[in-house]
Amino acid sequence: MSYTLGQEQLDRMEDILQQNLVDIGVRCVFLIDMAGNIIANKDNGKIKHDVYSLAALAAGNFGAVSAMAKIIGEGEFSLLFHKGKKENIHFNKINADFLLITIFSNEISLGFLRLKVGEAAEMIEKILSEITTP
Repeated sequence: MSYTLGQEQLDRMEDILQQNLVDIGVRCVFLIDMAGNIIANKDNGKIKHDVYSLAALAAGNFGAVSAMAKIIGEGEFSLLFHKGKKENIHFNKINADFLLITIFSNEISLGFLRLKVGEAAEMIEKILSEITTP
């Protein structure tokens, strides 16, 4: 698939990320393509991470896990979660072309985060389906 994103669509996606994730306490969230390019990015203003390197590594990590899924007979793993002492990373596949990466603290429960990420992913998928070109 090919996508042509205009400023209106990017603004809508960033609003979704802000309202549904950053406003509930997520530290950083970004939408990337499978090559690791950042499409949309929002954070709480306190993040010092190199999100560009993180995006590239996240895409590679997701690709590696997808290959492992195929080896064990799964079509794919649509989400990944890495837990740290202070920060956690949640990966959610939006569609075949995009991932939503969320960095959050232990103050947010994984269940609540998954619910909010799922809602945001549905809204972003709707925007992407409106602008898909064959």
